[in-house]
Amino acid sequence: MVLNLNTVSQLGTLLDLLGAITIIAGLFISTGAVFRHYQKKIRGEKLYEGYRKDLARSILLGLEFLVAGDILRTVGQINLVSVLALAGIVLIRAFLSIEFEMEISGRWPWLNSQKSPKKRKKKSKK
Repeated sequence: MVLNLNTVSQLGTLLDLLGAITIIAGLFISTGAVFRHYQKKIRGEKLYEGYRKDLARSILLGLEFLVAGDILRTVGQINLVSVLALAGIVLIRAFLSIEFEMEISGRWPWLNSQKSPKKRKKKSKK
């Protein structure tokens, strides 16, 4: 397969399509999970938080495909406007990624997980 600028642009469009499909599929799968949990008598905050986290994961994964598609399409059109547009897209994606990671894990991505240190058992002297 020969990779010319037209082929690279088409691959970028394909990645955009995969990103959109990922987000839409995540929406349907997350909504289906809500109905299943509701039938199991899971209600309130637990149901809501689970739905938000599932949606955030699917949007985050879809954004990865969309940004990859934008990068591929920019390769063939390198000029100041396309580079600035790509920079804006990447900045927005980075902000959304940080926000979604905070929603999913409850902490900032650059912080280590705050696990409580294991207590060491003292050896008893006999």
